[in-house]
Amino acid sequence: MFETLGFETLTPRTASILFGLGLGAAFGVLAELTRFCLRRGVIGSGTDGRQALAVWLTALAVAVIGTQGAVMAGWVEFSGHRYHAPTLPILSLVVGGLMFGAGMVMTRGCLSRLVVLGSSGNLRAVVVIGVAALTAQAALKGVFSPLRTTLGAVEIPAPSLPVLGAVVPVLLAAFFIAQTRPKLGTIVLAALLGGLIPLGWLGTGLVLMDEFDPIAVESLSFTLPLADTLFWTAASSAVGGNFGTGLIGGVVLGAALSALLAGRFAWQGFEGAGQMGRYLSGGVLMGLGGVFAGGCTVGAGLSGVATLSTAATIALLAIIAGAWIAARVDARINAPETSGSGAQTTTPDTPQAA
Repeated sequence: MFETLGFETLTPRTASILFGLGLGAAFGVLAELTRFCLRRGVIGSGTDGRQALAVWLTALAVAVIGTQGAVMAGWVEFSGHRYHAPTLPILSLVVGGLMFGAGMVMTRGCLSRLVVLGSSGNLRAVVVIGVAALTAQAALKGVFSPLRTTLGAVEIPAPSLPVLGAVVPVLLAAFFIAQTRPKLGTIVLAALLGGLIPLGWLGTGLVLMDEFDPIAVESLSFTLPLADTLFWTAASSAVGGNFGTGLIGGVVLGAALSALLAGRFAWQGFEGAGQMGRYLSGGVLMGLGGVFAGGCTVGAGLSGVATLSTAATIALLAIIAGAWIAARVDARINAPETSGSGAQTTTPDTPQAA
């Protein structure tokens, strides 16, 4: 379709970078305003945690409805996409999802949340993003690639999800909205964020599609785009940008602008070596886990599930399970201990909010 739009100075690849930049900026603003984070929804306590889950599920519901609407209209199709491969790398999906979930608990945020926080002055998040991107690149093309291929070799036939599965996120979102009653404005912003997912699929799969200069059909994600951005930053004279590099740049710009205008931009750093070691370890787990699972909470969780992909659904459930398990292990390790005198002691480096 791209060749029919009359662009004379832009190639599909250049247009995809600009498109990613725009989508990323919108995501950065919306995610910063809503504090968009699956981790907080899964392991958060009380009303705050349930409201965070309501926001995330609202975005997912809109993403699923919009994407499936585009599929039914014939504007985009996923039969040849990796999310709908005929076999499931089941071991890679489960192990990767568990690793990613544990990592986002250790770092107090998934990759998308950390990019937003890093753009708001959180230097802990910036360090974790760099570690996760480097680890993801090592899993894709470096020292960890043999482990990736070994896990990926364990496959089973891929069952198809029924179209009625699209109703599940809608029902879940409605339930948590009714239970927690978040502000209407927050829900509207979450819905707008979810709408970026089908917009991404339509942009790369329909509007920018050119049979003479094809680009990858993709929507919002963070694991591979962060790895690509790291590689492009180090070797831009030899490697061109793509939709993912534009996306990351846009998220940084959008989140930073939102935080600055609202007065939420603030420099933050590590408070001790123990905390730094924890965050670095979590970054490694997310970098590896995101590659093994085929995506993060946004790539697999929003974009992948929106296509009704069985692989993405398994990856998302494994991420949630990994976060739930890690949170409970963490609570046991850091639980206050009662001494013989009745006094309580705590660990010297209790994790702070990312």
